[in-house]
Amino acid sequence: MGMQINQLTTTTPSAAQNVPIYDPAQGDTRRWSLSDLLTWLQANLTFPAAGRPEPDTQYAAPAASPFSVSVTNANKDVHLILTPTGALAAGTVVLPAVANVRDKQLVIVNCTQQVATLMVNGNGAVAVNGAPAALAADDFFTLKYDATVSTWYRVG
Repeated sequence: MGMQINQLTTTTPSAAQNVPIYDPAQGDTRRWSLSDLLTWLQANLTFPAAGRPEPDTQYAAPAASPFSVSVTNANKDVHLILTPTGALAAGTVVLPAVANVRDKQLVIVNCTQQVATLMVNGNGAVAVNGAPAALAADDFFTLKYDATVSTWYRVG
């Protein structure tokens, strides 16, 4: 029997060293340098910062009451920054349509001015649990979507 993996010498790898790669299309094993493997990994994999990519930022500056702001209708996390021109009596935040939302998607909302009455429209979701009914100046909240029950939940 040949040498076992735990019997091999341990070294610090260099970019020129090779690793075996099995090619099922050709039915044989080939070699790749570690630098070629790194290049392939960087081109084909994404590594989000701190385990999660940064959300897309969306801005809205409602000037009149009642206002309605639709969150970007895509399956990306979104940070909605509301900067009303002053305190407003009423407004609605419309979440992305359920057909375009992914499981565990986040919507983060910040507001620089008071909104006395706030509605959060689930846009096809079964429910939006824990959404605030009003926002104070410099208030914020975060919603997370659960696809299993088609519901948004407040998580922050």
